Amino acid sequence: MSRRIIPFTKSQIVKLSKKHSTPFYVYDEKGIRDTAEELLAAFSWNSRFKEYFAVKALPNPSILRLLKKSGLGVDCSSLAELLLAERTGFTGEEIMFTSNNTSAEEFQKASALGAIINLDDITHIAFLEKHAGLPELVSIRYNPGPLKKGNSIIGNPIDAKFGFTRKQVFEGYKMLLEKGVKRFGLHAMVASNELDENYFIETASMLFDLAIEIDKKLGIKLVFINIGGGIGIPYRPGEKRVNLNKVSLGIRKLYKDRNLFPLKLAMECGRVITGPHGYLVSRVIHKKDTYRKYIGVDATMANLMRPGMYGAYHHVGVLGKENDRLSHTYDVTGSLCENNDKFAIGRKLPRIEVGDLLVIADAGAHGHSMGFNYNGKLRSAEFLLTPKGSFKMIRRSETVEDYFATLDF
Repeated sequence: MSRRIIPFTKSQIVKLSKKHSTPFYVYDEKGIRDTAEELLAAFSWNSRFKEYFAVKALPNPSILRLLKKSGLGVDCSSLAELLLAERTGFTGEEIMFTSNNTSAEEFQKASALGAIINLDDITHIAFLEKHAGLPELVSIRYNPGPLKKGNSIIGNPIDAKFGFTRKQVFEGYKMLLEKGVKRFGLHAMVASNELDENYFIETASMLFDLAIEIDKKLGIKLVFINIGGGIGIPYRPGEKRVNLNKVSLGIRKLYKDRNLFPLKLAMECGRVITGPHGYLVSRVIHKKDTYRKYIGVDATMANLMRPGMYGAYHHVGVLGKENDRLSHTYDVTGSLCENNDKFAIGRKLPRIEVGDLLVIADAGAHGHSMGFNYNGKLRSAEFLLTPKGSFKMIRRSETVEDYFATLDF
């Protein structure tokens, strides 16, 4: 098993855990900034390129402010995410609102903020017009159906609930044009955690060809194309990081060959920016030896549900034992009353003892944000590791009083 470089030491975490009990999340500020800037630099050839960070990946105000300083916008999918964007200083077309099965209240808030509204269904044109009015700029989410393969997380496009069919795309733009909309965008999101650079280049090619056809048939020159997100990270040993420059160069060639200037490009990456730079820290509280050898930790699937939900792999490290021999095979489990509450199954690890601190890596996206309260488990704290090596609390841990606050006793 490959060994990971963790940006903090055992002594730092021991000191932090004396004040704040485990489990908790730690995010590496420098790593997040560097990755955001790397993505922007890769696409700097498109002078108006915009990365709309997928808020759902890590909806924390401190993270959003950090990314705003780096020049990113935000992609929101709910009322709460719109409110979070508003409260962290994002305005107007810095916000992309990509939702599905959307309520009137959500459309109204997106409209009030001046966000770019990215419609998920052709019936939403009339719904938006009725409840919030049609803005000057509207985007359409395209679902290519059988023309494109998805993956295990997002599913195959033909089975996915998201987006317009190809026929509906043309019908939708025609309707919007007739209703007075003046500026148009096109969007697709057809994969999640994809590691093949060519996949994104092929998606861009599909959207570029569609944009040219839209211009020919309807006379609409799109303002922007959002080629989506879905850039994966190498969770498993042996997997390679996506080469952002290779993706960019492939898309740039297609862009030039099709003479698309001054069309603006956009993306909505979340995982690739924050995922590799987040860590769930948990303490070993029990060891169990029955038909298998179990390591019981104080974190549960309520803190990180990806392994239980998708069978997703996350590297597990033991602080202070980074260079020890991987001599034992364990299942690492939480305490929920569900057998899929496991962070690792049959994993080769150093010898582990009660009291050891485990670090579950690559947890900076779709980790804390997907947490829940089953069995009355409380949401954990989040900390930002600053470039100076200090820990800033950016979310306190939930208390029993918080959990009971909405109940009527």
